[in-house]
Amino acid sequence: MDGQFSLLGWSAFAAGLETAEDWQAWARAPTLPAGSATPALAEMPAMQRRRLEPLGRMALQVAWRVQPEASPGLPMVFASRHGDVARTYEMLAGLARGEPLSPTHFGLSTHNAIAAQYSITRGLTDNYLAVSGGVESPEAAVTEALALLADGAPEVLVALYDGPTPEPYAEYRDEPEAAWAWAWRIAAPRADAPRFSLLAHAGPPAPPAPLPHGLDVLRFALAGKGRLVSPSGTRCWHRHA
Repeated sequence: MDGQFSLLGWSAFAAGLETAEDWQAWARAPTLPAGSATPALAEMPAMQRRRLEPLGRMALQVAWRVQPEASPGLPMVFASRHGDVARTYEMLAGLARGEPLSPTHFGLSTHNAIAAQYSITRGLTDNYLAVSGGVESPEAAVTEALALLADGAPEVLVALYDGPTPEPYAEYRDEPEAAWAWAWRIAAPRADAPRFSLLAHAGPPAPPAPLPHGLDVLRFALAGKGRLVSPSGTRCWHRHA
């Protein structure tokens, strides 16, 4: 596994940013998305769609767009630093008030619940993973995807998503926060698609960015040049010609 891959397709969603043209313009002059928005996710039956919070709908919308056909043999990696933390906080607040815990809400709050809803709704039986690597969750997700490619998978779907933490957690925030999601469909390096690598790096960490690191990785991928060092300074993204 040499850390190289090609990006075959991508999709992203945030408030005010939905189309590929929106995101390409944003990558040239990036700002922190403000406000809230919920995608239609019309591809998903209404009964299942109602089970999702806005963050889950964002994650599944971008995943659906890079996998419009439910093709077999495509493993998936879903990643989020905080997961559906708003739902989790609501449950904890309810417990503190002495209210009973809803088994349904608990089941939908687990870290793999969003990926599971996608897999169940689309009838997918291939391998899926749900990971979290703190601020470097993008690196954790793509590392898992690279391992799947090295193990023989022809392509991998990577979906990354996060939202603002509830206000009681404000003192623990260490990067800007916004609600956003993106998905990539990656494969082994190909001549007909943009080629990237994620490699070990020994050097100082990246300076603080005005974006969540997950969005900064997307900005880097869309910007078309250069490299991006991870917040810890231990890994570096490269874009090749």
